[in-house]
Amino acid sequence: MKTQSFQKRSHGFTLVELMIVVAILGILVSVAFPNYMKSRSQTQKQTCIENLSQIESAKQVWGMENGKKEGDVPQTDDLIGSTSYIKRMPECAGGGTYDFKGIGETATCTAAGHILN
Repeated sequence: MKTQSFQKRSHGFTLVELMIVVAILGILVSVAFPNYMKSRSQTQKQTCIENLSQIESAKQVWGMENGKKEGDVPQTDDLIGSTSYIKRMPECAGGGTYDFKGIGETATCTAAGHILN
């Protein structure tokens, strides 16, 4: 007489296996997300500082070409335009705005920590 043997056939994942995978993904995301945000913030800051450097260079060239002295403040139209030193107004990636200030003073950004050294 032959007996039937019952074999368990698995065609999917168990609930425990799925929960383990979800937990591992949660841990990976919780570690990666703060690093991503920090990297993004650093990139925004660096882009803003490069824009400040570009503004400073344009101010210096404007001052030399137009015989300006220390303390003279350029207008936006003096530095920015299709035929000027900077083709279009730089935008702070962190949402700040730029204050050109006078020759001899460093241009600033209103975003915290965005300072040209």
